[in-house]
Amino acid sequence: MEKIVEIKNVSMNYHTLDRETVALKDLSFEVYKGEIVVIVGPSGCGKSTILSIISGLIKPSSGEVIVNGKPVSGTNKTIGYMFQKDHLFEWRNILKNVLIGLEIQNKLNEETKARTEKLLEMYGLGEFKNYYPSQLSGGMRQRVALIRTLAIKPELLLLDEPFSALDYQTRLAVADDIGRILKKEEKTAIMVTHDISEAISSKWLLFR
Repeated sequence: MEKIVEIKNVSMNYHTLDRETVALKDLSFEVYKGEIVVIVGPSGCGKSTILSIISGLIKPSSGEVIVNGKPVSGTNKTIGYMFQKDHLFEWRNILKNVLIGLEIQNKLNEETKARTEKLLEMYGLGEFKNYYPSQLSGGMRQRVALIRTLAIKPELLLLDEPFSALDYQTRLAVADDIGRILKKEEKTAIMVTHDISEAISSKWLLFR
């Protein structure tokens, strides 16, 4: 299988004037194409730090991170990042929200717009494309956030506790929904969560 991510002996220390905090120490793992991998741990254990390092947002204190065969040395347009909050712009309708990544990367044209609208249709949001975020439920907003991430055709998706803002029952339903989307789109993904029950209930998650 094709190796997408290699984490090699990664450590991360945060420094303040008073002390040094060890967030990660000698972490190593691999992720292969098509896998959906979950990392479970309590708040403050360094889960989000792992994703920030993989995405190139921060540089580890030591160790090496390789994505698609190349060492990570900064942000990468082939990586999509889905955060805890949906971060939708309330003054833009749903279609304009999902197109914003393409706008930023100067990839918005008739072809990419049509493909993005097709994604909205495929995943039950086509009739809401002219709605505004305030008119959608929390679960629907998270689906919009995922489609916004998928619109740029990332080779790797990073999901930072994307369901934590939802109530428990909605969280499990949306997790299952998004899992099906990722599988259908044949995406490689790494997700972090602090909720063991959420991870166990989400049958689409693959543990390593």
